[in-house]
Formats: sequence, structure tokens, C-alpha cells
Amino acid sequence: MPLLSHETSASKQGILLLLTGLVAGFLFSFLFSFDPIEASYKITPHHEAVIHEHEDLELASGPEKALKFHEHHDEIDSTIAEELAEKVKVLCWVMTGPKNHEKKAKHVKATWGKRCNEILFMSSENDTNLPAVGLPVKDGRDNLWAKTKEAFKYLHNNNYTDKYDWFLKADDDTYVIVENLRLLLEPYSPNTPIYFGLKFKPYVKQGYMSGGAGYVLSKESVRRFVLEAIPNKKLCKQSNSGAEDVEIGKCLAAVNVTAGDSRDTDGSFRFLSFNPEHHLTHKKSEKFWYWQYVYDEQPMGINCCSDRAISFHYISPNQMYVMEYLIYHLRPYGIDQISRSQNTIPKS
Repeated sequence: MPLLSHETSASKQGILLLLTGLVAGFLFSFLFSFDPIEASYKITPHHEAVIHEHEDLELASGPEKALKFHEHHDEIDSTIAEELAEKVKVLCWVMTGPKNHEKKAKHVKATWGKRCNEILFMSSENDTNLPAVGLPVKDGRDNLWAKTKEAFKYLHNNNYTDKYDWFLKADDDTYVIVENLRLLLEPYSPNTPIYFGLKFKPYVKQGYMSGGAGYVLSKESVRRFVLEAIPNKKLCKQSNSGAEDVEIGKCLAAVNVTAGDSRDTDGSFRFLSFNPEHHLTHKKSEKFWYWQYVYDEQPMGINCCSDRAISFHYISPNQMYVMEYLIYHLRPYGIDQISRSQNTIPKS
């Protein structure tokens, strides 16, 4: 009996040593093979959010039919906005996919999309109701870079640059105040190689613009991107992999397109990566990826965002209509808006 007990104890010790060795080996292998920079690039952390992620928004359903708002009951003078719409012509193209045509895209069209001079939805299938352009690209987030290249090629090759001055790329969960976008663009010539958005700082020396917050290219920038950057494998990534916002940032920098400063005179941000609640109410955490990415210092709280904000990201279909109501329909009695430019250089 004592001999059996000794053998059993030795057997247990052997098993424990084996398991310990396996766990230690796995950990060492993981630590030595893990490249944090490469990993951060592959998962593109700037497409994630604290409140909403793309995966969460997939579960957020909107109204079955696009909502129609009543006409303004009070007299609203939109003369300045209408004149600017004729002067600063913006084509908006929205990144979407077949499963989101009814789920998301139609709500973009029913809200902010109607204020673009023209709006197109770039998908992998045609849809005349939106309208959506079926690009020769497979659907899915792994092909966003390919879809971005094909979208701009489509616009250039079909002569949209002859009709419009600026080209806004947005996601189907981005909300855009188009009038404020035109205000930003008014002082600039569309023949200038420049683009605007929320500027991030890794990977590209001059910075690049966040895809989710949207970015807008001058027609000269589109021309350079399509004719000079995309065909040259030394200037632009030829494969489909990679984050679309990083890759287009690299391509545009390579053909001397300037990454412009979109902040207002107070240095407040006009393109925003998250929804208003996140920017207004969340406490700043240095561990959060955003603060390692954002190019300029941004305050949190009420000073986070410009009074002439242009875009917010991670907006669900229902929130599209909430934004629409609060911006274009809710009016405090006795207070009238004064339209004045905020296009001078931000305070340093």
C-alpha cells in the first residue's frame, strides 16, 4: 500500500509538471510572436467605440419605413444655406452593403443625405431605389479598401468631377450636417489638392482622416488619387487588405494632397468619431485607443465639439431621426440663429 500511494503521488506530480510546461510554453510563444503594432493595424482599433461598435449597430433596427418630417411651422430663412449649396457643390457617397440597403442606407437618404447636391450609395449590388452602385468588389469589412478605390474610380470615370467640386465619403452609420460642411469648404478652391476630416496621427506623417467620421476630397484630390496614386504600386497599396482610411491617407500623401485642419476658430472639432453622448459625457481615459490616434488635443465635455459640427459616427437608424429633429426642427421660442463664418485659422 505505501508503494502504491508513492506511485500515485509521483503520477500526479508528473501530470502537473506537464500541464505547467504546456501553459508556460504557450505563454512564451504568444509573447515572443505578438507584434502590438502589427496587431493594432490589422484590427484597426479606430473602428471600435466604447458605446457603439459596428457589431452592436448591426442589432439596432430602425423604422420599417423612412420617416417624413412635417414642414417647418415657423418661418425659417434658409437663403444662405441655399446659396451656399449652389456655390459649393458636394457629392456624397456612402459606404454600404446589400444587407444594409433597407436597414440603414434608406434612413441616411431620408435624413441628412437629401441635403447633398447628389448622393450615391456604394455597395456590391445595384439598387435603383437608393440609388446604390454595384461595384466589382465582394461585400464585407475586409474589402473596404477595395470598395473605396473602386468608388472613387467610378466617380472619376463617370465624369462626376465635371459636375461637383467636393466628394464626401461617409459610412451608413455616419450623420452629417451638410450645411456646416459647405461652410468649411467655402474658402477653398476645389482645384486645390486638399482633403478634410477627423485627423489621426499614426502611420502617415501628415496624418490621415478617420473613415467613420467621414472625409471630403476636392475634385483635384480625386483626380490625383485615381490617375496618379491608384495605378502606381509604389504609391498606393494594390491589394484589398488594410484599413481604408489609413491606405487612402498614404496614397494621398504620396501625390501631395494636403491633410487639412478642419477645426473651428476655437480649435473645437467638427468631424467626430463617436455619437454626441460619448463626446459630451464620457470621462477621458488615456488607455482608450482614441487618445493615441487623434492628431490634435481635444477637450471632453461641452467643449468637445464645434457649434458648427459636421459629422458624428456610430449613429443608429433611430438616432438618425433624433438628430434630424433636434438639428432641423426643434426651435427655442424667441431665439434666432445668426449665421456667421467660423473659417479662420484655429487658435493654437
